[in-house]
Amino acid sequence: MWCDNCLLLLPLRAGAIAWGVIIFLYSLAGGIFLLHWGEYLFFVFPEWQIYGGIGIGVAIAAALSILALSNRSYLWTRVCTFIWPFVIVICAVRAIIMIVELQRGKNNIQWECENGGQLWTASAEAGYGSSASFPTGFCTSGFSSIYAAFIVGLLVDLAFQMYMFFLVWRFQKRLEHYQGMKGPFYGGFYNA
Repeated sequence: MWCDNCLLLLPLRAGAIAWGVIIFLYSLAGGIFLLHWGEYLFFVFPEWQIYGGIGIGVAIAAALSILALSNRSYLWTRVCTFIWPFVIVICAVRAIIMIVELQRGKNNIQWECENGGQLWTASAEAGYGSSASFPTGFCTSGFSSIYAAFIVGLLVDLAFQMYMFFLVWRFQKRLEHYQGMKGPFYGGFYNA
């Protein structure tokens, strides 16, 4: 017997679309944040742009999943099922590197907070800065709070992505098993 509702928090298709919208929104916001203020947290030139680009890539993968689920497209569902494992592995590597680099840049971040949110001296000399300043909310909470929030956020992000992969995979299997209405719809189990 195939379990249609195992490990589902919401109805399969609509719940997967809602889950994808959540991932899309926070990944897009996180990617934009890193592209805009990443130079205050990471101190090697393209590093924050890579992290922000990966975040926007996750948002694109979530948008593709939303479209595939909305259209009940078997082809695009298979594409998304193929893409999500790569996205999850890339994000896991990104999470590890971000955590290590945040710890390495701890003193620089504290210096930025102690000096009114201005960019670290070596970064400013290299021309990384923009007209924006570091948000004061990060400085008032302290580095340990920022560090813990980043770790928890990255782990929750990975868990959300794994669950999204499961939902897309489960919807693909539903399309395969119930093609031609052989499933529980319209008395399909009772057709001979």
